[in-house]
Amino acid sequence: MDEMFIDTYRQGIPSGHTFERQAMKIYFLGAGALGCAIGGTLAAGGSDVTLIDPFQAHVDAINRDGLLMKYGDLERRVKVRASTSVEGLAPADLVIVLVKSFHTRSAIEGALPIIGPDTALMSLQNGMGHEEILADVAGRGHVLAGKTYVGGVLLGPGHIIAGTRGKRTVIGELDGHVSERARAIAAEFDRAGLPCEVSDNILGVMWDKLLINVSTGALSGITGQVYGSLYAVPEIEATAIAAVTEAMAVAQAIGVKLSIKAARDAWVMAAEGLPYEFKTSMLQSLEKGSITEIDFINGSVVRAGLAHNVPTPVNQTLVAAIKGIERRLEAK
Repeated sequence: MDEMFIDTYRQGIPSGHTFERQAMKIYFLGAGALGCAIGGTLAAGGSDVTLIDPFQAHVDAINRDGLLMKYGDLERRVKVRASTSVEGLAPADLVIVLVKSFHTRSAIEGALPIIGPDTALMSLQNGMGHEEILADVAGRGHVLAGKTYVGGVLLGPGHIIAGTRGKRTVIGELDGHVSERARAIAAEFDRAGLPCEVSDNILGVMWDKLLINVSTGALSGITGQVYGSLYAVPEIEATAIAAVTEAMAVAQAIGVKLSIKAARDAWVMAAEGLPYEFKTSMLQSLEKGSITEIDFINGSVVRAGLAHNVPTPVNQTLVAAIKGIERRLEAK
């Protein structure tokens, strides 16, 4: 697999002869805002990308017109393939999972035909617990872990806001060793202008990202505020910091090595580089009348806290509030 991912260099090549880099074949399971933001950027950088999503109008618009990506005041159209299924697709070099957390198992079970012997499988989803599902279905040897600070907002079929500027992605092997396949994936991201690094402490990275999600997701969903207005309310900031403080205490009890040292830093980092009108994925889900990923974000903090005897009343309250909103929307 590693050989498929990296440029090949041979001895004895005649002077002046060059080889074109073979594009990495990357499939995205889930082509919502984040899948399109990352997938579209990789496609623009030369990767062989296919976006896989059941939203037919979205897929049709991308195949017909290209993916329209908005970066601040600028927009560009990117040519990229899209499909509603994996039917007819050859096995990938890399499958990136970006479906909603509660669809992870069914999505990867349906994607088994595109997972060949050497296919790498990586989640960039928000929250915790996805890697265990992927390993259970496809085998642990295929699975890497990753977290990204890239953001996105779906404006309509084939049209997104891409929050990629200065937003890094961190990936790593589950056992902590720095592999050639992880290095090659990071290089593919870097070539497309998506800063990516390989970590030997991916569990710490995952908890760092969880702190970011804990700080804004539920509070944005409950209050209905975009990032700009969310950050204008001191009481929201105080609640966010309290929720992150609980999550950090849980991580410490587990023995996780965090790079975020202060709870307010997670709150500040969550909005860096994002426009005023940016919406968290949890708010986007609620606005569409969909259930959220609260069980994999604040809910994962609550479960880990119970397991390690760490109180998490703020996160429990946020989970309860989101569950109540979901119930109300379901009843409509």
